[in-house]
Amino acid sequence: MNLDPGLAALRPLGAFFALHTPADGSAGPLRELPTLARVYGDPADGPTDSPSGSAPPQVHRDPLTFRVRKVVLALRAPEDRIGASVAQQGLAARLWSVTLGCAVLYGSVPDLAPELLRWDPDGAAPDDLWLTRVRARPGDAATVARLVVDGHLEPLGAALRVRHPVAAGLLRGNAGSALAATARLLEQWAGAHGRPDVVAHARALTAELFAHPYLADTGALTGGAFRRRSCCLYYRAPGGGLCGDCCFTRPPRSSPRAPSE
Repeated sequence: MNLDPGLAALRPLGAFFALHTPADGSAGPLRELPTLARVYGDPADGPTDSPSGSAPPQVHRDPLTFRVRKVVLALRAPEDRIGASVAQQGLAARLWSVTLGCAVLYGSVPDLAPELLRWDPDGAAPDDLWLTRVRARPGDAATVARLVVDGHLEPLGAALRVRHPVAAGLLRGNAGSALAATARLLEQWAGAHGRPDVVAHARALTAELFAHPYLADTGALTGGAFRRRSCCLYYRAPGGGLCGDCCFTRPPRSSPRAPSE
């Protein structure tokens, strides 16, 4: 099935999977939102003021730091690296949702080149993404990995680590956790709508993606269940607790650092 301009097949799956495109009439804020290429770049190369004065200048000077600080404040987190981890996992999940959803439902995926995607660092979860041009690419695992891992997760991780003391292994674990969670949501939707073909395709594609070197040692995937080998640090936020796929069975108390921090 060819991609339609509005990626309409994603909408029934919910906001977590949906992607704004020019065809859905939501192009209003595009000029004021940074591209992800800009987000991953050096903040010194960015504009010093908002293009239209409609957003705080700091959003445009360094959108990534702005997002991390927003998450830190929302969680009342004691460390910036907690906000960096949660912010990265949220964006990773959205990138996986679009590519996995399209690959399974269409058989192809949109080109998610960082210069084509705009992002609202001041938005709520799930992260708002706008694709400025829909260009179809093959829906195989190698292409999905190239678009998401090479195009986004690697440069996003590098940009975060320049700004915050967050471990590469933790960020890779977040990416694996986000992929597994996305696959589970897609399988739940498919099961509720009588689409065993979607369940089978999602599982096969997810297993192939976990064979990629970036994800291969992030955790154990068994069917639809995933147990990661690192911790996202969410338990360190007030009232945070452990995630369902955490490497811990109870929040650490004595150790100052979690695995792969």
